[in-house]
Amino acid sequence: MSRTEKNLQEAFAGESQANRKYTAFAKKAEAEGYAQAAKLFRAAADAETVHALNHLKELGGIKSTKENLIEAISGETHEFQSMYPQMIADAEAEGIKGALRSFNYANEVEKIHADLYKKMLDALGKNEDVDYYVCQVCGNTFEGEPPDKCPICGALKKSFKMVE
Repeated sequence: MSRTEKNLQEAFAGESQANRKYTAFAKKAEAEGYAQAAKLFRAAADAETVHALNHLKELGGIKSTKENLIEAISGETHEFQSMYPQMIADAEAEGIKGALRSFNYANEVEKIHADLYKKMLDALGKNEDVDYYVCQVCGNTFEGEPPDKCPICGALKKSFKMVE
């Protein structure tokens, strides 16, 4: 791997993290009543997404939808089979309850994501129109109408946001 490819990977990771961080900062600013600061954070987050996508494109990381679904299944499966179980064990051993909850939520949802990606791969080209809802507490992702209570975190139905 060339230095430039390594730099593109590092830049993609950094820009992706900046997007998520600035998105969180925007939510906090909004909650504190700082609408203009929130707007600036959202603008910067959007710019970081543009940068990250440009870097990923240059890395050849965006392929056909079928190939992208296969890669997504692999990534999600790795997370719930290998990555999160070790993180859960570490958080349990260290007694860090907030991290344990966060890791458990993510681990359970990654299984759902892998299944949804597999289902999409099997249905690719059939043009089904299905809505997806995401629990804003744990990230649980539902195909179709969400339940009255999230089975992962217990949040009420109003905590689910439809994805456009």
